[in-house]
Order: sequence, then structure tokens, then C-alpha cells
Amino acid sequence: MAQTPQTPVRLDDTDRKILSLLQQDSSLPLEEVATRIGASRTPVWNRIRRMREQGVIRGQVALLDAESLGLEACFFVLIRTTEHDADWAARFLAAVRARPEVIEAHRLAGDIDYILKVMVKNARAYDRFYQSLIAEVRIQNVTALLSMEEMKATTALPIPEA
Repeated sequence: MAQTPQTPVRLDDTDRKILSLLQQDSSLPLEEVATRIGASRTPVWNRIRRMREQGVIRGQVALLDAESLGLEACFFVLIRTTEHDADWAARFLAAVRARPEVIEAHRLAGDIDYILKVMVKNARAYDRFYQSLIAEVRIQNVTALLSMEEMKATTALPIPEA
């Protein structure tokens, strides 16, 4: 979860166009990407390779449909803890990372210490998740909020101008 901050990579307009296309559909053939941005294959490939080496492009994945997999319940889990020592944090991190139901986890500033985004089949499945988590790590307070409707979801990041 914790990542070392790095200096932002300088991107030009062509890089941004490539990234926008790849965020929409990373399975586009190289020839198609090159055609859409008005460039030839080799320079586009070299740019993509460079952005991979720089860590701008971290990987490629298939985005799955949760409902098609029977995952109809999305819970946002707000966690407060009174424990902030390194041992507890390491156990909590390991517990969160070991659970595939947790698709996002963030440490927060403010009244809530952590927020988890948890995808499960239903409320019963969430309860099993909850019971296993609190059996593994001590948590002061847990509030689970059921998402009634997903109004926007994207994996695309805004690409800043130079």
C-alpha cells in the first residue's frame, strides 16, 4: 500500500494521447494506437516501452464485471483503531492483502483510520468477511456502508498537462 513518492514523469501531448487510448482499451493493437494518434508503430512502441520502464504504465489487466461473477454487494468499510504500533499495522496490512474481497484499502487522515472497499455476494458473505477480519486483528470500531448504486467507476486516471 505505502509507495515511495517519485518525481512525476514529463509527458508530451503524444504520450498523453497514447495513455488515454490505453486506459480506454489496453488490448488495442499497436498499429491501431499509432493510427489513432497519427504516428508510426516504432516511435509509439518506443514511447510505450519508455513509459513502462519509468513506471507510468504499471501493467495491463482484464476488467471483470462484478455482477456477472455474482458479486452484487459493495461495502465501504470504515475502520477506527486505537492501535497504531508497527506490529499491529503489519498484521492489519497482511490481513487486508490476504483477502481477495478487499479491492481497495486506504489509510486516512481524520477521524477514520482506514477505509476498505469490499466486494461480496451478499450481506451474509460480508458478515463472514467481517468476522474473519476481527478474529485476526483487533479493531476498535467498524462501520460498513452498503453501496446502493454505483454512479461512476473508472480505472482511468486524469492525465495532467505539462
